[in-house]
Amino acid sequence: MRKLLLLFCAVLLFMNAHAQTDLPETKLTKAELEAHLRFLASDELQGRRTGEMGLQVAARYIITQWEAQGVQPANDGSYMQAVELQEVTPMTDATFTWNKTDFTQGDNLMMLTGDALDVETKAVFANYGWVDEAADINDYEGLDVEGKIVVTLSGKADDNSPMATFTSIRSKRKWAKERGAVAVIEVFKMSPSFWKRAVGYFSQPRMDIASKEEGAAYGWVLPGDSGIAKALKAGKKKKVSLQTGKAQVTKIASDNLVGIIEGSDPNLKDEYVLLSAHYDHVGTGKNGGGAFTAQDSIFNGARDNGIGTVAVLAAAKAFSQQPPKRSVILLACTAEEIGLLGSRYYAENPLIALEKTVFNLNCDGAGYNDTGAVAVIGLDRVGAKQEILDGAAAFDLEVVGDPAPEQGLFDRSDNASFAAKGVPSPNFAPGMRTFDDSIMKYYHQVGDNPDTIDYDYLHKFCQAYVHTARLIANKDKRPFWATGDKYEAAGKALYGLE
Repeated sequence: MRKLLLLFCAVLLFMNAHAQTDLPETKLTKAELEAHLRFLASDELQGRRTGEMGLQVAARYIITQWEAQGVQPANDGSYMQAVELQEVTPMTDATFTWNKTDFTQGDNLMMLTGDALDVETKAVFANYGWVDEAADINDYEGLDVEGKIVVTLSGKADDNSPMATFTSIRSKRKWAKERGAVAVIEVFKMSPSFWKRAVGYFSQPRMDIASKEEGAAYGWVLPGDSGIAKALKAGKKKKVSLQTGKAQVTKIASDNLVGIIEGSDPNLKDEYVLLSAHYDHVGTGKNGGGAFTAQDSIFNGARDNGIGTVAVLAAAKAFSQQPPKRSVILLACTAEEIGLLGSRYYAENPLIALEKTVFNLNCDGAGYNDTGAVAVIGLDRVGAKQEILDGAAAFDLEVVGDPAPEQGLFDRSDNASFAAKGVPSPNFAPGMRTFDDSIMKYYHQVGDNPDTIDYDYLHKFCQAYVHTARLIANKDKRPFWATGDKYEAAGKALYGLE
């Protein structure tokens, strides 16, 4: 009897292994994946900068591949979702006066956007200036800010990182404007050395999502020893004045690319797994942020995020040949490098209702220093750990959880746009153990070109990404946030679980 049982188990294992090797992702070839990456990260695409021709060529290439695989367009017959952007050049002159302390543009004041102003009014402290109905947060409750300047702390109560400060600008401007405030002045909580870097960066033209209704004027102050935050927290009323020029705004057009593959299960195909990667990079010359020369000024972005884009192309082919139970949304995001703008736009204007989107497996990374692994940021947070481990193991890859918690990586890629709405959203990245010289040698550097890629590793990585997505899309029970996660409340609100 024991021999019979062992034989039966052996047969099951053989059948399972045979079924795995029959999956389309196992038949993806290194040559085709290499060809995708060599084109997308070629010099001819000039670093795929948002708003420039190189990114449009990349978009046409991705669409052509999807058409060849039979992927269905998601936007009323089109694969393109227009993302209207604007390039904002801050005003050069501005002065904010509080309690006989003058804050001057470029010194200890950085007004980022808004119309010209010349006002004398009162300052009202509004904590972080944050509103979140799902989390029962309203920092404006009980405050009269009509015609006044709102002073807030930068970032959010649960996240004071630079990324949280930068990505919250649009929302804070909107909430202040809706309540009649003329401006938002945030007390910058980072170090003076970081202030200098931020001012240098934001003094240059920058992109944001275009808005038909402009929010309140917005800027930061470096408080120094002025005591501004402490005084306003204590409820002291102070007269203030603000004089600014006008920020210059130029409209720019770009596109997210969105395709659909219908699921095979009649009971689950109305649920969707979203597979995303940004296909933009930083362009050429001074736009890249790293060193460049006259001989090489093109930031090709092979790792960031040519690899992720190729992984989504691999998913398009494999799932078109053999769809999983749930339907799949393929999303190539624009404008990630300038603030996660493409993914944020889709999250706010989804082509498939977000409550039907049960999971987002984003693919993005700075590079790799371990070709025996993948790094999954959010591994323990999103309810799909076993599927992720199994998906990587099928191609002999280990899974590393968040390799650098101090970097705040979870909220620095497009998955953060969907997590904020409540969709469980890890980031599936090339194998990285730490931010070392082997990463920084290529991260946003001109050396990140196709000739430096390990294509055997690219092959295994893409197969693991696709197989992981298949296991999640076939999972009987939809994944959900770990108990106590900071996005759990948003998830419950999105899916009606409260």
